[in-house]
Amino acid sequence: MAIILLDRVVAIVTAARRVLTGREDVSRATWVAVVAALGVLIATAVSVVGVLRTPEKLTPVTLDPPPSVEQVGESPSATPRAQARPALTSPAVAASPSVSASSVPPAVPSSTRPTPTGATPEPTAAALGADFAITDNALLSYGAAVTISNPGPVAAPGWTLVVTLPRESLGVSGVEGARASRDGAVWTFVPDPDTGQVPGNASVRVTFRVNGSLTGAAPKACTIDGVACAGLPN
Repeated sequence: MAIILLDRVVAIVTAARRVLTGREDVSRATWVAVVAALGVLIATAVSVVGVLRTPEKLTPVTLDPPPSVEQVGESPSATPRAQARPALTSPAVAASPSVSASSVPPAVPSSTRPTPTGATPEPTAAALGADFAITDNALLSYGAAVTISNPGPVAAPGWTLVVTLPRESLGVSGVEGARASRDGAVWTFVPDPDTGQVPGNASVRVTFRVNGSLTGAAPKACTIDGVACAGLPN
């Protein structure tokens, strides 16, 4: 723009000098050129003045920002780095409403829980009974028999018979229907393979012989599973 304006100024100055000097050979084309140059000069001056008065109307020249350090080592095909996003806060889980104490049914004790409809309770064995008897007397001994009975319909799985003699010097021999052990004057009898179970409404028998005394050798006590035997002499 400056070069064109300077060229037009030179042409106008030259034409004006010819006109002012009174040369008659000035052609009509020269006058047209002078008028045109003046018009261009005036238009250019108006444009320059308008631009200078409103510089904000000029289109700003945008320059590309220099590449960052991270972009220098990246390939052209690399995708732009994802921008950091704030972590999404998961909504708080709504607390389940507490169950009121009145809505919870009271616990039923195991001993008082009703039997389910249609279920038959398992039968239990009845307590055993025992009957002591002296079967025969000899010079230094006597024979004894204990009958263990089961009054219930369910078989009893086992039993323990305890006989207490009056003195430790007395002994027991010839035991049948049980196995015997002693602790001083106390003799304990437990079932053998044949009498290990007492059937319902039935009985088993234990026999033995007490040795070592002429008189006063009857047992002081007799129990079957902790229950006193019947038939002891007074």
